[in-house]
Amino acid sequence: MSELHPAAPHHLPGFITAPGDTDVLMILVGIVLIAAVVAVANIYLHLHSLPERMAHKSQKLQFEVVAVLGLLSLFTHNHLFWVIGLLLAMIDLPDFGTPLRRIAGSVEKLAKDDRTEPPHVAAGHGDAVKPDVVKSEVQGHA
Repeated sequence: MSELHPAAPHHLPGFITAPGDTDVLMILVGIVLIAAVVAVANIYLHLHSLPERMAHKSQKLQFEVVAVLGLLSLFTHNHLFWVIGLLLAMIDLPDFGTPLRRIAGSVEKLAKDDRTEPPHVAAGHGDAVKPDVVKSEVQGHA
């Protein structure tokens, strides 16, 4: 070990290294600091994606809205978006789309049936009653 400077105290702590030696404590603290930053970032991102993971089992529209709110809160650092996304993910929205699609499909099917002639008229049966004849007869009896 080299000579101590005359102004240096006689009892130096063990973490002080000699000039030119590797500072083991600084390297150890650097590794711990990097590991701590990575761990905290991992926990933060895992917590941040909580609403999106909760809404993954719900309807597609609800999932997309929660995902957009999560991205907005991530990039704007506005926690209100995250809270709204979490509340929206916790609520089960009723499925209005399926019944409305079934109603629309039934109405469309009925509309197609009204535009075509009945099958017995199209087949050329002579005894089939045409709708115009029935309409004029009903108006004549009234």
